[in-house]
Amino acid sequence: MRKKEAEKAGTGPGGAPARRKIRWDLLFLAVSVAAFTGLGLVFRDRGGRALRISWEYFQEMVFILPAVMVLMGLFAVWVRRETVVKYLGRESGLLGLLLAVLLGTLPTGPLYVAFPLAAMLLKKGARVANVTVFLCAWACIKLPQELMEFQFLGWKFTFLRLGLTVALVIPMGLVAERIYHRRIPVSEERQP
Repeated sequence: MRKKEAEKAGTGPGGAPARRKIRWDLLFLAVSVAAFTGLGLVFRDRGGRALRISWEYFQEMVFILPAVMVLMGLFAVWVRRETVVKYLGRESGLLGLLLAVLLGTLPTGPLYVAFPLAAMLLKKGARVANVTVFLCAWACIKLPQELMEFQFLGWKFTFLRLGLTVALVIPMGLVAERIYHRRIPVSEERQP
């Protein structure tokens, strides 16, 4: 029923806000390309290096993102909404926050791989705080990284940094959730 009302109002998949968002994305892309080209012409020596690095990042994304999209499709089909709500939903409490930290520490790879997974978690009913904690943990608490840190910097430094990170990531997730719900009330959130 909401979907039909949204489509009538022009806010559905092909509605005005979707088109407006695409226009902003294209505008941002055009401005970025123009700025990149202008800076490349002004600073020729750095422009070539910047183009080469941009090409390397593009190649990395082309190889990684298809696998991520397949993983997201499998996640969408195999993981039930009830499971996500039970372990990472609004009622999950401290256990959900700790599970989000654990889930964020396991994978390796660049952070942009985590964003589609975070979006899928939100769509399946995960709590905003848990998704924020998951992203923060993915960014700064990876198991292989911790082992390397332990080897080079010692156990005192590793455990101090790890403890402070976990201690600060959880309150950060709770604050992010409070700010999010202040802006978008729970009753107005999109339900799949």
